Amino acid sequence: MLQLTDDDLHKLLDKPIFRRISETADELGLECYVVGGYVRDLFLERPSKDIDCVVVDPTIADTGASEGAGPGIRLAKALGRRLGRWAHVSVFRNFGTAQVKWHDEEVEFVGARRESYSRDSRKPVVEDGSLEDDLDRRDFTINALAIQLNREHFGRLIDRFDGLWDMEDGLIATPLDPDVTFCDDPLRMMRCIRFATQLNFRIEDSTQQALCRNADRIRIISQERIIDELNKIMMSPVPSIGFIEMERCGLLELILPEIAALRGTESRNGRAHKDNFYHTLEVLDNVAGSSDKDSLFLRWAALLHDIGKPRTKRWDEVQGWTFHNHNYVGQKMVSHLFRRMKLPLDERLHYVEKLVSMHMRPQVIADEEVTDSAVRRLLFESGEDIDDLMTLCEADITSKNQMRKQRFLDNFRLVRERIADLQARDNYRTWTNPVTGEEIMEALGLQPCREVGLLKQAVKDAIWESRIPSDHDSAFAFMMQEAERMGLKKPCHD
Repeated sequence: MLQLTDDDLHKLLDKPIFRRISETADELGLECYVVGGYVRDLFLERPSKDIDCVVVDPTIADTGASEGAGPGIRLAKALGRRLGRWAHVSVFRNFGTAQVKWHDEEVEFVGARRESYSRDSRKPVVEDGSLEDDLDRRDFTINALAIQLNREHFGRLIDRFDGLWDMEDGLIATPLDPDVTFCDDPLRMMRCIRFATQLNFRIEDSTQQALCRNADRIRIISQERIIDELNKIMMSPVPSIGFIEMERCGLLELILPEIAALRGTESRNGRAHKDNFYHTLEVLDNVAGSSDKDSLFLRWAALLHDIGKPRTKRWDEVQGWTFHNHNYVGQKMVSHLFRRMKLPLDERLHYVEKLVSMHMRPQVIADEEVTDSAVRRLLFESGEDIDDLMTLCEADITSKNQMRKQRFLDNFRLVRERIADLQARDNYRTWTNPVTGEEIMEALGLQPCREVGLLKQAVKDAIWESRIPSDHDSAFAFMMQEAERMGLKKPCHD
C-alpha cells in the first residue's frame, strides 16, 4: 500500500479530466469529490478505470430536498458542454445519476444522498444529503474515502472511518453497524466476501459475526446480482478464499448447496475419504493459477467437477469408499444449477457439462498404456476443449504424497505428448467420416433410421481405434460387413 499525502494525491489527479471537472464544479458553485474504488485503488496501486464522483450542492445539502435535476446530473451536463464534441453524456434521471464518456475516460456523477431501507427490499428511499451522509451509507471503510476536486482544496483526502488504517491492516470493515449495513442491503455480504477475496484481506471480527447473523437475508437478492459477485470471486487470484468465507458464515449453503454438500469426511473401519469441499477448492485454485486467459467457465468446471460425489458415495467392504460415475451424475446436475443461478444456457453450459463428464478420462488413459486409439477417442470427443480438459485434470491432482503426485503429472505429460503427436499426424480437427449417411442409405436401400447412425458410428470407432485405415474404400468395406452382421438386407423405415 502506498503512503500518499494530499500533495501526492494532487499530482496523481492532475489530469485533464479531473481539471475539467474541477473547473466546471467551481463555476456551478458545487462541491465535487471522487470517491470509492478509484480512491481505494490509488493507495493499493491497482488499475481502475471506473471513476465515481459525488456532487454536493451546499444550498440543499441540509434540507434533503431539491428542485429539478440533482447536482450530479447538472454537473455532468455542464461538463459535457465544456469537453465538447468528443464527450457523450448519458442521464439516468430515475436514479439521479449521469455518466460522461470522454476518450477512454468514464465518469459517473451522483448527487450526495442519504438512504433509508425497508426490511423486505434492498431498494432505499433516497434524499439529497451532505457528503457526510453519502459516506455514511458506503459499504466498507476502504470504499468510504473521498478526494475533493474543487480548486481550493484539490487533492484533499476525506477519511471519516479510518479506511486507510484498515487498508494498512488488510481489513474489511463497515463504516457503521455491520448488522444495519447487511440488513439494509444484503448484497453487501457478497461484496464483503468478494473484496476480501480480491484483495486477500481479512474480514474484521464484528463484520464477520454480522455476516453469520444476516446470511438468510440473501434470499431477497436476485440471482443475477448474486452471480455477478460470485463470478468476480471466481476470477480472483485465489478464489478459494471467498468460498471458505461463504461456507464459514452460512451463505454457501443458501447460494450453492451442491458445493456445501461436499464438506466433511466419513470414516468406516478405519478408512476415510478426503474432504471433497477442500479438494474442490484446491482444484479451483490450481486452475486459477495455471490459466492466463479469461477462464471463468473453466473455473466453473473446476468448482463443479465433483458435485456428483455426495449422490454417488457408497461403502464397499473391499474398495472402501467409492464414487462410481460421479462425473456423469455431476454432468446432469450442472444444467439444473446453471438454470437456478441464471448462468448462461448456451455453449458455455455445454462446455462445463463436457469437462465435468470427461474429467476422469485422461486419468484412466494415464493409468494404463497410453495407446493411440485411446488418445484419438479423447481428442475426438473433447474437440477444441482438449487443452482445458487436460488443465482441469492436472489441477485435479491434489495428493499430499509428492511421489504419487509427480507420478500422475509425469503420466499426464506423456498423454499431452501423445496428443500433440496425433494432432500433428491426424489433423483430427478437420476429420470427417469417409462414409456419409447418404451413401449408406443408397448402398443398403435404407430410409433415414437409427441403423444408419449406428453404422456411421461403427466406422468412426474402427478408424479411431486403428482397426481399419481411414481411406474411403476400407471404411466402405467395413461398413458393409457391419451391415451384414446387423442383418440389414432389407430397407428399414422410421
